Amino acid sequence: MARKSPTDSPPVTDTQQKILTLFSKNPRARLTPIEIHRRAGFPGDDLQHVADSLRALCRQGRIARLKKNHYALPDRQNLATGRVHAHPDGYGFLILEDRDAEDLYINRREMRRVMHGDRVMARIERKSRGGSETHIVQVLERAHKRIVGTYDEIDRHGYLIPMDARIGPIRLNGAGKKPATGKVIAAEISRYGTALSPAEADVVKIIGDPDDPEVQAQSLVFRYGLSTNFPSEVYEEANHVSRAIAPEAIEARTDLRALPIVTIDGENARDFDDAVYVRRQGAVFELYVSIADVSAYVAPETALDREAHARATSVYFPDRAIPMLPEALSNGICSLNPNEDRLTKTVCIEFNARGEVLRSHFFNSVIRSHQRMTYTNVRRILVDCDFEVLERYKDLVDQFKLMEELALLIYEQRRARGNLDFDLPEAEIVLDIQGMPENIVRAERNIAHRIIEEFMIAANEAVARHLTEKNLPFLYRVHDGPDSDALEALAPFLLSLGYRLPLKREKIAPLEIQKLLESARGEPEERVLNRVLLRSMKQAVYQPENIGHFGLASACYTHFTSPIRRYPDLIVHRMFDRALHGEKLKPNEREDLLRYLQEAGKHTSERERHAMDAEREMVDLKKAQFMMNKIGEEFIGFITTLANFGFFVELADYFVEGLVKLASLPDDDYDYYEKEYVIKGRRHGKKFRLGDNVRVKVARINVFRSEIDFELIRENEK
Repeated sequence: MARKSPTDSPPVTDTQQKILTLFSKNPRARLTPIEIHRRAGFPGDDLQHVADSLRALCRQGRIARLKKNHYALPDRQNLATGRVHAHPDGYGFLILEDRDAEDLYINRREMRRVMHGDRVMARIERKSRGGSETHIVQVLERAHKRIVGTYDEIDRHGYLIPMDARIGPIRLNGAGKKPATGKVIAAEISRYGTALSPAEADVVKIIGDPDDPEVQAQSLVFRYGLSTNFPSEVYEEANHVSRAIAPEAIEARTDLRALPIVTIDGENARDFDDAVYVRRQGAVFELYVSIADVSAYVAPETALDREAHARATSVYFPDRAIPMLPEALSNGICSLNPNEDRLTKTVCIEFNARGEVLRSHFFNSVIRSHQRMTYTNVRRILVDCDFEVLERYKDLVDQFKLMEELALLIYEQRRARGNLDFDLPEAEIVLDIQGMPENIVRAERNIAHRIIEEFMIAANEAVARHLTEKNLPFLYRVHDGPDSDALEALAPFLLSLGYRLPLKREKIAPLEIQKLLESARGEPEERVLNRVLLRSMKQAVYQPENIGHFGLASACYTHFTSPIRRYPDLIVHRMFDRALHGEKLKPNEREDLLRYLQEAGKHTSERERHAMDAEREMVDLKKAQFMMNKIGEEFIGFITTLANFGFFVELADYFVEGLVKLASLPDDDYDYYEKEYVIKGRRHGKKFRLGDNVRVKVARINVFRSEIDFELIRENEK
């Protein structure tokens, strides 16, 4: 399993280790490759290998390249690593990997060498009169290779104007067919910018008209490097997977086909990972959670496995999906389709009458889903008591009532320990038959969603506890608590709303944040309070070290329940099999496995964030398309975000956000006071705060860039 993906940092080679040892003995040394070659005692013909190793160590941030081809250990007092966050006006900031350090300003001159998202090492030079300058020492990782934008000509040279406004114009090489001005093109960077010359790129594809909705969607998919097709060898392997289950495979498993087990998913779902069943034996509930056994069909080191690892996750857009596995598997033999035998891994958890876990059982199984249920139909049974639906599923009605009873008991147990439930409404894009947005509504979250959510969390916790008890390394799903500094910065704003967070201890408990959320339930400020607290939270990640899951208030948690669409779940399934077979790890095998898990956790966490960004941008694109015929219309909304260039307003009628630029406010000059969470006029003192209700007019929309601009309607303009 000690495989590498292209995004993982390779282990240190013998040559690299020799170089690092040389510098560890001489930590202040500034050496050229020839000096390193001589002092480390390399063979005479090994100079090129030394040079290659130095470049690799620089990319990893272990060695810094200085002026005049000298190398040295990074001086942690003067050097820092982080991600570049560019501003459309040309300057930028370095968001440091050291979470406790403040962001560093990067001037326009230094920004010529880098792009938004690049990971860099920078030197911080302190000025004698205070302040500092940030100089890019080296680029450790480029964020962009493929760029999408529109074609334009400047001084008779062709340029790509990127879709992302934070990336400046890129000069195009002259080879190939010349696009028409304004057309959307895709390009690959052939040379990155320097202090003296801009970046250059080669045109890869002319995509089409920027006003074409399909071109807009394709541009976003290309920009994020999402592949809608699989390599031929992956298709070949998928097509060779048997669509029938061999009798001997069934005999080797626990047969659950007689249980009236069901799947519950959204109306548009096509891949079904999980199926559930509940029964009561006296005062004890038995919950069966059966998960598609993808590991039975995707073996390690195959083309299928390598591609799934590289993708790490499926990506879901309002009008399409880009799966982690080919449809022959994801919608076929691995999907728990109704009335078809399927191989699964099952967790059976016993609960007492208070919803507390008594014991858990784990086994490989075969099931036959008795019904493909939807969240809507389960709600119609349990909440609406819809006669027609009750009659259609009369054999399962008691089963759903038992599920509801158990799910609410489990939820109360989680709530008692401090589970955080940020009740923020999500947008659901309603599409017409052409795939264009015809409405944006609040996504429904009903009792059926609660049932599946509670059962999946219970199964994930049970598997995490089981593998931990077996002393097997695996990927935990962890979520660190918020930094005390972030909460302290938030405290004055919360106090202005009449809420107080206890900040006496070093770490706040989830239960304390939960109480704050519940105290605002139903109040006018509930939504804005939920938003600011959610933004103060860190992102959950995958790693082999367990630090608990703050948001779920869980001491031991993993992802096990979605192996069709998440690669970490597939990794956990393979460890699940080791636990079932009672396998013990040798010390060197454990070390290799931990190294692999560390790298796999980093890679899959990054791919998850990448997919989430793409999904968010596609939703923003659909929202911009939806608002195109509403230019000039007025709406009521509330302020959701403040920035030094303006504030974002979410409309009350739709879940759509737009920007009110400070430059569009003619009555005063406004400044953003970050620590006070307020935008304030210099002369008249007019203030804009988070949560303020405002009336706005739709002023401008750039669908290609998913930008919606509002203008504020003053009271005397109503």
